[in-house]
Amino acid sequence: MSTSASNAKPIQLTGPFDSFRDYLTALEARGRLLRIAEMDQDRFEPAGFAYRMIEEHGFYKAPAFLIERVKINGRWMDGPVLGNAYPGWDSEALAFGVAAISSNQREMHRACFNLLKGLVDDNGHWPAIEPVVVDKGQAPCKQVKLSGKDADLLQFPWLQTNPGDAGPYINSASVFVEDPELGRNVATYRCQVKSSNKIGVNSETGQHGWNLFMRAKKRGESTVPVAVVLGADPITFGVGTSKLTGLGEDELALAGGLRGKAVEMVPCETSSVLVPAQAEIVIEGEIPVSEMEPEGPYGEVYGYMGLQKPENFFMNVKAITHRTQPLIVNSFAGITKLTLSIPQNVSNYVNYKKQIPNLVQVYRPIETTGVMFLSIKKRFPGEGMTAGQLVAAGDLFAKVIVVLDEDVDVHDMTQVFHSLGTRWQPDPASLLIPQTRGMPLDPSQPKRWITSKIVIDATKQFPNEGGPEVWPAVSRVLLDEQSPETFDLVDERWSDYWKGWSN
Repeated sequence: MSTSASNAKPIQLTGPFDSFRDYLTALEARGRLLRIAEMDQDRFEPAGFAYRMIEEHGFYKAPAFLIERVKINGRWMDGPVLGNAYPGWDSEALAFGVAAISSNQREMHRACFNLLKGLVDDNGHWPAIEPVVVDKGQAPCKQVKLSGKDADLLQFPWLQTNPGDAGPYINSASVFVEDPELGRNVATYRCQVKSSNKIGVNSETGQHGWNLFMRAKKRGESTVPVAVVLGADPITFGVGTSKLTGLGEDELALAGGLRGKAVEMVPCETSSVLVPAQAEIVIEGEIPVSEMEPEGPYGEVYGYMGLQKPENFFMNVKAITHRTQPLIVNSFAGITKLTLSIPQNVSNYVNYKKQIPNLVQVYRPIETTGVMFLSIKKRFPGEGMTAGQLVAAGDLFAKVIVVLDEDVDVHDMTQVFHSLGTRWQPDPASLLIPQTRGMPLDPSQPKRWITSKIVIDATKQFPNEGGPEVWPAVSRVLLDEQSPETFDLVDERWSDYWKGWSN
């Protein structure tokens, strides 16, 4: 496959994109894609490179990287294999269609956040456009069709990210399953490649996919048809990784609403399950809902090796369809960013705003899983701690909740940590919650789903909250207020200052 921008099709400069390939072409045109000729998977070179890249460039400046071929079990296999598919906030802005893309990460997060927030109606509902079914003959995901013994998973370059993993994984795919009453569900579950025609499907207890499998079992069905879809367009994939829809709500309608146009779908070859026509690879099969087998261990998103699961679902593969020279996307879980996450930020903001009317901003940094920052327009004593407790009660991921004043930019870690160092007193502006519901993948939990949390009120404390009688003025604010022309002057002369500079 070639993802070069040298073909005749004009480059679409910003999204939403019909296909993942179109997104990747735009990403490369912006200089955000690194091409690497080959890597030795047998020596875990791709994972080692991913770690070093993030250490060197950080989450926001590190590019996506595309490996043309990889060595697996002593055999060189053609890719391409893609890592760090969504680098920085500028990639999300690109995917969702922000008009002016820049390398300023804080501005890109704000621009994309505001764009998406503008799509939510007064009742907190996202737009929806139902998917449409198109002719199979026009579907790129049907360019190659494999069935029977030809549907061999081992002919594709799936990566084993870590030596501690149970084997290679399909870890950036969407699992499509349909229920006769509740309709379609799309979610991202890790899928261990167990053999040429079998993969694990790790739907955790209580997740939507698990609920649909259990409903089928209760109806007396022995198997459930499933499709594992790799390389859908960024928004369709991103919706499947989010918590924006409830059970019985169609992720594809939401994806259409966010894209501003319907997702084109085609039926599978071996079932009636519908899948995105523009996808890279579709793996079709059945899950025997009354059978389980061990799965894992696997290095999870928290950066720790998860334990082996003694019982897990698995899928028997019946067919594989794909584009010519399909693209393999690997998540490098716990190392690089997996998916589009600003929609979840917007959803959190909209929902919390109903409970916290003076909420200003909400932010989850890429590099701090389990940490959440929010700012409020504080008017009365206790508002900071109240806001933090509301978030702690409703958020599965957030374990450390930091509440800040409205003048603090939650995207700017310098400002955030300055507030922690200068406005926060651990006593009395901290609240330890000893036991509540948490994210089950958190390796620090002594019992799955149960965690402790802490609320840090880093707002300026009023005297009756234990704060000082007088808070001194912030120096930067004084400079802005008393000499408003200063930064305009500096910005105007900025390039002159740096003439002759080399580093």
